[in-house]
Amino acid sequence: MDYLSQLQPFPVFASVPVEQLQWLADRVEAVDYEVDTVVYKAGDPIDHAVLVVAGSVVIQNNTDETIEFDAHDMLGVLPFSRLKQSNNPTVAQAGTQTLRLHRDHFRDMATHCYELTEAFVQRMTSRVRDFTQRVQQEDKLASLGRMSAGLAHELNNPVSAVVRSADALRQHMRATPERFKAVMIIQMPPEQVDLVDKMLFEKLAQKPVTLSFLERNSREDDLTDWLSDHNVPDGCDLTESLINFNFDTDDLDAVADCTGTDNLLPVLNWIVNNLVTEKLVVEIADASARIGTLVGAIKSYTHMDRGGGKSELDLAEGIHSTLTLLNHKLKAKHIAAAVNIPADLPVVCGWPGELNQVWTNLIDNAVDAMNDGGKLEITAEVDTHADASEYVLTKVIDSGTGIPDAIRSKIYDPFFTTKGIGKGTGLGLDIVKGIIKHHNGSIKVDSKPGRTEFTVCLPVK
Repeated sequence: MDYLSQLQPFPVFASVPVEQLQWLADRVEAVDYEVDTVVYKAGDPIDHAVLVVAGSVVIQNNTDETIEFDAHDMLGVLPFSRLKQSNNPTVAQAGTQTLRLHRDHFRDMATHCYELTEAFVQRMTSRVRDFTQRVQQEDKLASLGRMSAGLAHELNNPVSAVVRSADALRQHMRATPERFKAVMIIQMPPEQVDLVDKMLFEKLAQKPVTLSFLERNSREDDLTDWLSDHNVPDGCDLTESLINFNFDTDDLDAVADCTGTDNLLPVLNWIVNNLVTEKLVVEIADASARIGTLVGAIKSYTHMDRGGGKSELDLAEGIHSTLTLLNHKLKAKHIAAAVNIPADLPVVCGWPGELNQVWTNLIDNAVDAMNDGGKLEITAEVDTHADASEYVLTKVIDSGTGIPDAIRSKIYDPFFTTKGIGKGTGLGLDIVKGIIKHHNGSIKVDSKPGRTEFTVCLPVK
């Protein structure tokens, strides 16, 4: 069989001398597969480099995603690869023809066929790079997926508040003309009108008062009695708004002094009407600001409004955005989060989206490790090494159960996880370590029951 002619069309062998390809052709074996033939089952040992001559081979993972190897591609074990067994089922498609080289030939190939070995290693390097990029992207999408449900809830609350307050404001405004008419027909000197206006806008400018339950009940009783003594009908309908803006009986006495008995009722109704309007407008503004904060956090986290390249970045911004998007998980477990990052912290240069993945994984793992009522602390500081180079140390500290000594050396291994089935892929910390290495940084962990501290070290320059 002329295997040389089947090997020459492979792009990866374009620069390999013919005599080395002939060396390969003399040692491969041909294996053809029918449709849906299983090449490897999960757990099967892998001892061959498989070169796809025609057709295609598909690796199926635990989700619906597949990785397809078409004609003139290669899979299986390659020189210097540590692959020992198949992690997922590998299935051949229609009319698949392959050539296989056993790993026993790899040492001889490395000794006598430099360009051929280089071609195999180049393909392996590309495969690792493609796999790493795909896994990082999948992890980022998984991180966003974990946030989506909580984020929808976080957005739903202020949106509902806007809708509710806007509807209440519309209903409230329908009653305004009658009260405005009652004010228009009264006769008050301009200086008294100015006094009432001044008192009203002073109250509107004040910060909302916080009263205890007993203090609020006492204030409500005092105001109700005052309104009753001054023959104000339905006075109990006015007290809530008056209390919200810190009116007491002294303030009502001042209003009465300005208006007199005959004008007291329409003026009080006009004051309360403005207080209610102000309250509803403030509620709409606060809810809208919350929506803006969440949208800003999403943009900051995903960097939708920036390029995807390396740039100077503010670590505090990324950490605060990540905490905002994970706030639903913190609230669900009543976890108190404290962030202590100096305002004058030096900027670092990196890929914002990648570093946000780091903070997401570390914070998410910390939350999972803590029981209800735990404490999360995030700090940052500058560290100067002996060679005068500066680094930023960012620490994520949790009050969880800790990492046992027996598994501490394994936590960065791919697919290693202590979480239950379906709750973790075991790729989070492996990706974290890879991203930090990509930034020429380092990560270490110090853990004991009740305190686990991950320290991320990133160079300033």
